[in-house]
Amino acid sequence: MSAPSPPPIYLDYHATTPVDPRVAAVVLRAMTTDFGNANSAEHVYGEVAAELVREARCHVATLVRTDPEAVNFTSGSSESIRLAVADAISRCSDPPLRVAVTKVEHRAVLDTVAAHEARGEVTVRWVPVDCRARLDLAALEAACSEGVDLVCVMAANNEVGTLYPVEEVGRIASRAGARTLVDATQAAGHVPIEAAAWRITYLTLSAHKIYGPKGVGALIAPSELDLRPLHHRVPGVGDGTPNVPGIVGLGEACRLRSIEFSVDESRMAIQRDRLEALLLAGVDGLVVNGDCEHRLSNNLHVAIPGVPNNAVIARLRRHVALSSGAACSSGAEAPSHVLQAMGLSKEVQEAALRIGTGKFTTDEEVERAAEQITNTVAVIRDVLQGASV
Repeated sequence: MSAPSPPPIYLDYHATTPVDPRVAAVVLRAMTTDFGNANSAEHVYGEVAAELVREARCHVATLVRTDPEAVNFTSGSSESIRLAVADAISRCSDPPLRVAVTKVEHRAVLDTVAAHEARGEVTVRWVPVDCRARLDLAALEAACSEGVDLVCVMAANNEVGTLYPVEEVGRIASRAGARTLVDATQAAGHVPIEAAAWRITYLTLSAHKIYGPKGVGALIAPSELDLRPLHHRVPGVGDGTPNVPGIVGLGEACRLRSIEFSVDESRMAIQRDRLEALLLAGVDGLVVNGDCEHRLSNNLHVAIPGVPNNAVIARLRRHVALSSGAACSSGAEAPSHVLQAMGLSKEVQEAALRIGTGKFTTDEEVERAAEQITNTVAVIRDVLQGASV
């Protein structure tokens, strides 16, 4: 009897990460041993659960360098973004809220802003990016000088991996008297973030991007902001029962990233560069997208013009798990809004592949993945060439 095939090599860490076994262990304990309701202060089970929530809040704050009182637990970055925009609207003294935003933001930001714009609660000023998805700081300064209430800039792009100068964005917005919303979903735990020092008003993150459980995240907001009156309440704040296992998982994931991210990121960058070199050597015409000098250490975004990405992904399905773009857009017929905003050609857009290494990626997997991708592209090219004869 033949040996079972190995599982596909996982290279879609931007979409989600496997839960670190150490995180899973604390989540299990919070579900079975320390299972109390954190709002039940009358007995020791509730006290223990409340202390676990407090500790988790401190771990999150340490990761992004902010006050623990600024940490509000949510179901994830998408909810955090909706809460932040709603709060900014509620505090606007002269509505509608004037928002400066780039067209390469995550759909959670763009869709939230669009929904409020449709209701007349927001006006939008688009900030351009270049062909590498780099932010035009001069255009941002110009927008702020003309009047902006909220600046939305992600810390790292979820498709091409480009890193953004969040500290400088905070300075520009602060000088203009504007608030800032930083989507740090891809960046938290991968690059240093100083939320307080960089004058970030709102910052969002999700546990499942940093080896924690799905369904929990955080909104970092100044302690003087009261989010409880909003229609969408924040789990862990106010009257709702806190999701203690999820919160504990997020806290432990943040604690581990604070300790380990420097070593992990260095290793992932080496693996990413190795994979990039192998693909450039093995695949004629391959191009690398994004800002190669300032990108996430585990991000490799490539395109093979003339070779449709859906064909590559389909043929690799049982061998290598990668994607054509953001998980929220998987299966969508429309091309990536990020690549469109970068002004890349239609041929490049249709051939784009997002590859993400991670904490648990091995060197051997990198070598095998490069071979699988290279061979798959060769097969597809032969098929396409045969069909055109």
